[in-house]
Amino acid sequence: MSPFTGSAARTSDWRHLRVDLTDGVATVTLARPEKLNALTFGAYADLRDLLAELSRERSVRALVLAGEGRGFCSGGDVDEIIGATLAMDTAQLLDFNRMTGQVVRAVRECPFPVIAAVHGVAAGAGAVLALAADFRVADPLARFAFLFTRVGLSGGDMGAAYLLPRVVGLGHATRLLMLGEPVRAPEAERIGLISELTEEGGADEAAARLARRLADGPALAYAQTKALLTAELDMPLAASVELDASTQALLMNGEDYREFHAAFTEKRPPKWQGR
Repeated sequence: MSPFTGSAARTSDWRHLRVDLTDGVATVTLARPEKLNALTFGAYADLRDLLAELSRERSVRALVLAGEGRGFCSGGDVDEIIGATLAMDTAQLLDFNRMTGQVVRAVRECPFPVIAAVHGVAAGAGAVLALAADFRVADPLARFAFLFTRVGLSGGDMGAAYLLPRVVGLGHATRLLMLGEPVRAPEAERIGLISELTEEGGADEAAARLARRLADGPALAYAQTKALLTAELDMPLAASVELDASTQALLMNGEDYREFHAAFTEKRPPKWQGR
């Protein structure tokens, strides 16, 4: 994500999200608890634009995506989105679906780790948002459901058909995307959909703890690791090892690499600068 901007100024007025920035950690909360944090057109657009702004600023070193109330996110709002799309023509529908995909791309391409703190339901687009994150921290009552076929649409929404097989394998992804059946936390952990299973009610705290650990670590190394994980999904081995070599050569010229050696020599913890 380029740090260079045009005329538009940064905003702190995010009307569809609650955003907290503290010591390098951004906590972004979906805040429509009365609707199980169902997404609206504005929420999608705010997520897309917020991630772009945070990526350009380079001040955020980890981001937690959470949901207020009884669940993480129930997907697209049935009245505000599904009802509205019935009146759209094909060009408008394409614009909308491209926007939702841009949110997933923003999660995958931002230069900092994203942690989804999942409790309760993560359904439809909410499940894909969690899937796009680098880490999914969930409590035992969490459940994921890719519901798109249940409303007569393709299960491959917002990049789900690309991401899910790479996380849980083709067999599990086929079942989840085709049938749209909910996957509860114990099974989600077993098939690799959950990165960390917490105690009941502990997802937000565990996600914050992981975000703090990541924010205190070598940010540039994390950013490049994330970029390589995404870029190399479809590369042949020869291209992958060449990209790895170029990236390591770049990082070996960085301050953090020198700092590790100095800290090791002086028998102290490294003071990571993210450079």
